[in-house]
Amino acid sequence: MADEQMADRVVEGPEAPLPVPAPEAPAPATPPRPLDAIDRSILQILQTDGRASIRSVAERVHVSRANAYARINRLIDDGVIRGFAARVNHERAGQGASAYITLRIVQNSWRTVREQLQQLPGAAHIALVSGDFDVLLLVHTPDNRTLRELVLTRLQAIPEVLSTRTLLVFEETDLDPFTGA
Repeated sequence: MADEQMADRVVEGPEAPLPVPAPEAPAPATPPRPLDAIDRSILQILQTDGRASIRSVAERVHVSRANAYARINRLIDDGVIRGFAARVNHERAGQGASAYITLRIVQNSWRTVREQLQQLPGAAHIALVSGDFDVLLLVHTPDNRTLRELVLTRLQAIPEVLSTRTLLVFEETDLDPFTGA
């Protein structure tokens, strides 16, 4: 990445925040670079606390700030780190109804459908999958009435959507991606 682009993304100083990843781009054609123990430790720290400073990360993995900064930037540039986000309690944020919605879609319409699903209010995760359905969509809405309207008027109005099935979420538990707990 060019130095001038990096300057736009990073604030210098001992307590500088972490670099901001550029908007998500298509995955590179090059094979992924293997991660060492320090890279994995950095990822674990950032997944637990995306607001950790460079200084804090460096101290916890026992490397210099410059080394931690370079490693984090490499993880961003390599596409390993796609961004930093808050973990939201959807009920406390006024989105008390959550559902996984499965969709069967017209063959070869994935890109068109994905663009339309990304515009849906409350869409949190979209995946192209194999099996009895084609797409798995996670949505969070204020209530069941809003969820019903989203499915019946928005999703089923997409011409490439052949059918939907809605699975209500009664309770959610976020797992630590490294320990599974």
